[in-house]
Amino acid sequence: MTARFQSITPGARLSDRVADALAAEIKAGRLVAGEKLPTEAALVEQFAVSRTVLREAISRLKSLGLVDSRQGSGMYVCETGFAPLSFDARYAGSKTAVIQMVEVRRALEAEVAALAAQRRTPADVRRIRSAVAALAKAVQAGGDGAEQDVAFHRAIADAARNPFLLDTLQYLGQFLYGATRVTRANEARRADFAQQVADEHRAIVEAIDAGDAAKARLAAAGHMDGAIRRIEQADPAFWQQEGEALARPLTGGLPVTS
Repeated sequence: MTARFQSITPGARLSDRVADALAAEIKAGRLVAGEKLPTEAALVEQFAVSRTVLREAISRLKSLGLVDSRQGSGMYVCETGFAPLSFDARYAGSKTAVIQMVEVRRALEAEVAALAAQRRTPADVRRIRSAVAALAKAVQAGGDGAEQDVAFHRAIADAARNPFLLDTLQYLGQFLYGATRVTRANEARRADFAQQVADEHRAIVEAIDAGDAAKARLAAAGHMDGAIRRIEQADPAFWQQEGEALARPLTGGLPVTS
């Protein structure tokens, strides 16, 4: 693989650019499954980057399931299979990243609520109502209710009885929890925001309890639209203080959950 890669032009996140170049070779089939990557020294020279940058790039490729290490032997291209689901929010501003994550939630939560309305049992409804009560209690105690909000939406997802949707939500949870922390922190700052959320939750619960899938779908989508609207209306001071800090795991592309 002599001189296979072009040197990387210095800039932001060099490790990402190295990872992207190597990933492109793998996806194009120029690096095939089972093939050993060049040595660290060779790649450092080829890309004209530091060992630290290269190691960060390789770590990213490992997290994507593209390469794996063999003890005492080096790094090898993995066998191809289903492409791993991954997200990279590094290039979005913190406010934009949160809104984009809520948009993902809107697409999923609306259908989850509709299915829950169709499939819920009396026990499911009791668990959902209990989760709402726990959320209200947490807010009354002065908390933002992020953990309880996650539990509420999880109770609805359980009632939908679709393991594929549930697994998808569990995977996305590492990203969505960060967005939930931001929205809940913002909503806790204003009584009118908190009341809007409570009303939206109540509409979702009542539609599910009534078995009205269409109304549950609209209520859940409306709840996510409300979350976006509240983020857009947030006091600029919120982003200068806790909002940006809470959203940082999203903009850093790091796993954070609802």
